[in-house]
Amino acid sequence: MLPGGRPLRILGEVRELAPLVLHGVSLDLGASDALDAHYLRELAALAQRFQPAWLSDHLCWTAQAGEHLHDLLPLPQTEETVRHVAARVRAVQDALGRRIAIENVSSYVRFAGDALREGEFLVAISREADCGILLDLNNLYVNAHNHGDDAEAAVAALDPERIFQIHLAGPSEAGALLVDTHDHPVRDEVWTLFERAIARLGPVSTLIEWDDAIPPWERVVAEAARARGIIEKAWGLGAPRSAA
Repeated sequence: MLPGGRPLRILGEVRELAPLVLHGVSLDLGASDALDAHYLRELAALAQRFQPAWLSDHLCWTAQAGEHLHDLLPLPQTEETVRHVAARVRAVQDALGRRIAIENVSSYVRFAGDALREGEFLVAISREADCGILLDLNNLYVNAHNHGDDAEAAVAALDPERIFQIHLAGPSEAGALLVDTHDHPVRDEVWTLFERAIARLGPVSTLIEWDDAIPPWERVVAEAARARGIIEKAWGLGAPRSAA
């Protein structure tokens, strides 16, 4: 979001070819610090310039007392958190003049005071804030594995009309844990979850995330083609309804 330079030039060239979506990591939607007004102004200007199909960020906290921790840290799944996050999401949407989508994150601890299951938590915030959901199925699967959650029950709880996009990725193993590293192929269990999610949620725009240990281009394309094939088989369509 800095003025001028090569990144904005490239983004402009890409925007001439296809619609964009903007996906961030710094809105700090779950934090106790005040929302960053400067960041919101810069984000609003970026969105005004490139007119993305939608904006999204993560359902987490990332900073404390002005210090950015550069991680997507989980929140207690409680009614109090729902009210706190929803109020911040509404403030962000007011500042941007548009609805955003919130993405569920992977986690490696659960809070003793959790009162809501993951799907219920997502639904409650999205309804109270009137925002969308960026549904990361890999994160749901990672959490189901790490905490004994039910990923299919989480999907079943969601409002189909609020799902802006689905993310798929491959985690790595760290002993008994799965870690959301985006450096492996999508696991078979996540593909199965995707098939069931698409059957319920509709032909949603879908993104394969692969951030490290990147394979040959043909392998990445094959993963995307597999996702597209699942959508087409389920709905008999040539393209997702909200493809970017």
